[in-house]
This record gives sequence, structure tokens and C-alpha cells, in this order.
Amino acid sequence: MDFTIDQKLEKDISKAVNGEYSAIACYGKLIEMAPSEREKKIIREIRNDEIRHFHHISAIYMLVMNMQPEPRIVGKCPNHFTDGLKFAFEDEQETVDFYHEIADKAQHHYIRHLFRRAAADEQNHAVWFLSMM
Repeated sequence: MDFTIDQKLEKDISKAVNGEYSAIACYGKLIEMAPSEREKKIIREIRNDEIRHFHHISAIYMLVMNMQPEPRIVGKCPNHFTDGLKFAFEDEQETVDFYHEIADKAQHHYIRHLFRRAAADEQNHAVWFLSMM
């Protein structure tokens, strides 16, 4: 199976790995700050989706780059719950567009499918974050 992609797509996949890694860390922080069990549960479910995305996108990274990703935190997660919700909502919305762009550029059907599915999840996450604001 050929997973050859252009340099721009390589950079985008790398950015996606870092974005998912950062979201996992930030949402862990939001869970700790959440004022109710309901909010903790919702954010935990979102975080679990992000972990799944991280694993899938990392697998694509390994296929394309032939090496393990070295993810790093990008962006600063706010220290207050309400600021964190706003930050997460905006990040999820931006990620929806970013993942659609990746899917549109990808030649391989698996990469297209994975990023379209992740974009749908991210849109759902944005709605959940909005509902807690």
C-alpha cells in the first residue's frame, strides 16, 4: 500500500499529531477543573475520542514518515474552567476546518476517511463544549 504524500500534507499530519496530543493534555486539565460530574463525564468522553484520534493519526504519521512521531504541546491551556471551555470550543472548530482540508488534499482513501471521521467528531465536541459555556 502506497502512502506517499507531499510535503505540505506531511506537515499537516505532524501538526494534527501535536494538536491531538495538546488536546489530550488540556482536556485532562479541564476534567480536574470541571465543577460537576456531568461536565467531567462529557469532557472525559471527548478526551477519549482525542486519544483515539491521536493513535490513528500517529499510525498514519508512522506509515508516511517511517518513524515514530515526537509529539509536543502546542498552545497554552487556560487555568480557569470557563476560559478553558472557550479555548476548547474555538480549537475544536478550527480543527474541523483543518481536518476537512487534509481530507480534501489526501490522495489515499484511508487518510481521507480518517480525517473526515475525525472532523465529524471534532464538530460534535465543539457542540458539547458550547453546551457547557
